[in-house]
Amino acid sequence: MKKSVKVGLSAVVVLPIVVAAAIPFFVNANTFRPTIESRLSTALSRKVTLGDLSLSLTKGRLEANDLAIAEDPKFGQMPFFTAKRLHIGVQMKPLIFHRELLIRSFEVDAPQIHLVRAEDGTWNFSTVGHGTDSLNTKRPTSLPDLPVDRIIIKDGNAKIETLPLPKNPQVYDHLNVRLEHFSLAQAFPFTVSASLPGDGKVEVSGTVGPINPQDAALTTFNTQVKIQHLNPVVAGYVDPAAGISMIADLDAHIVSDGMNVTGDGKVHAEQLILLKGGKAAPYPLDVSYQVVHSLNSNSGQVSDLAFQTGAIAIHIKGNYQFAANAPIFDLKLLAQSVPLNDLQALMSAVGVKLPNGATLKGGTLSANFTIKGSPIDNVIVGSYEIKNTTLVGYDIASKIAGIAAMGGIKTGDTAVIDVSRADVRITKAGSESTKIYSVLPALGVSTGSGTVSPSGQLNFHLISKVTSTKGLNKVGVNLLTKLNSTSDAAKPSNASGVPITITGTAEEPVITADVNGVMKGNAATIKKKISKLFGKKK
Repeated sequence: MKKSVKVGLSAVVVLPIVVAAAIPFFVNANTFRPTIESRLSTALSRKVTLGDLSLSLTKGRLEANDLAIAEDPKFGQMPFFTAKRLHIGVQMKPLIFHRELLIRSFEVDAPQIHLVRAEDGTWNFSTVGHGTDSLNTKRPTSLPDLPVDRIIIKDGNAKIETLPLPKNPQVYDHLNVRLEHFSLAQAFPFTVSASLPGDGKVEVSGTVGPINPQDAALTTFNTQVKIQHLNPVVAGYVDPAAGISMIADLDAHIVSDGMNVTGDGKVHAEQLILLKGGKAAPYPLDVSYQVVHSLNSNSGQVSDLAFQTGAIAIHIKGNYQFAANAPIFDLKLLAQSVPLNDLQALMSAVGVKLPNGATLKGGTLSANFTIKGSPIDNVIVGSYEIKNTTLVGYDIASKIAGIAAMGGIKTGDTAVIDVSRADVRITKAGSESTKIYSVLPALGVSTGSGTVSPSGQLNFHLISKVTSTKGLNKVGVNLLTKLNSTSDAAKPSNASGVPITITGTAEEPVITADVNGVMKGNAATIKKKISKLFGKKK
């Protein structure tokens, strides 16, 4: 009796295990492959193919090899999406006993995703859901739905390119995606994370959908984006020729209603360079922005782009338009009485250079510039004015060859600048400054113009008029004052003061005063004035 009970109990325990183990031998998983391919192909309006299928009873899913989703023929023949392994979660009881396929989830291992954007702004995934037949111009108003509880992509790789193809496509590695309560016809939550070239990381979360039946790229979404340690040049966002670089963290909120994308956020930038020829900012800067982008016109408005340093901000506003996938912008920069002490980092980032070892202490900057063109070919035009600052660490007087000894100028390693202003035009061919007007009490008033070559070579021509005895000995100031007051109608440039040329580079300028030229050009007049000044008493 006891033996019979033991045998019965063993049968109760062992029999289900044996049956369960035997099920895969009696259920041919490949019989469901046409059904799965058909459902996915219908939902995506792309041909979907699967390799061999097997049944994993313990995990409650079908295992498929070699998943491939076809490309829009307008973008080529290579698959849009491929993966070596696809796990399809199914309800096992209907599958086994009724041959009914009820899908619960999809999980994809290490897929390769190829995203391409055409010159007209359309994406290769835009036609997902409404077919790719070029003869079928009628677009649907709804999509065949394929609701599933969960879609997971693990350790994928996404490459984003534009046409014509760029040299450095954007690559997202270790891509992980999780879609909950997925439906083509309803909004659903999602999370995305990926690695960027140069040790960058990106995380995106929010909601997306319903999928736009006419253009998947116009689907609505509401997302929060966080990026850490982004190098935009290495990541492929910025053309190296633009001269823009940084290591940045981004925290942004991006929303699309299907027609316009609104974005606002803050970038914390280190080693920031904003203009070709600039030097990395010595300490971090924060850049906040507000942008509205039109998906239909592929253009946008920058309502505010603020470079924040210390307690101040410099604001940029304007518009941009993408042409051949490169932005063409028309922006305006405005700074009003910004403290120079807070601008030291930003000055180096935009290519403003001072003599080696010199800094500006105190004072303010006002600037008004327009910026037009592309990141690699633009024109910057406007004016600036610096007031009440001191150049520390550079002895201007001792550097002016030809005038310091004669005038007895002594400023030490600081020079007060009452005002310095000019009109400026900057292109890739260099910069040109006109209407230069500077007042340094130790040297007087200087006016003129000049250029800076793309390599940084200076070529400035100024006229300096001594208006004060500060910094000069008595003999020097009297002599230079007489020179300033000489009048030779044939040589008005000489009559206005002492010609000064500035060559070399901003870091190592070579400043020369042409006193000899003035004296030779006005010899007769100078002789009379010197005779009166130093002549013997009769």
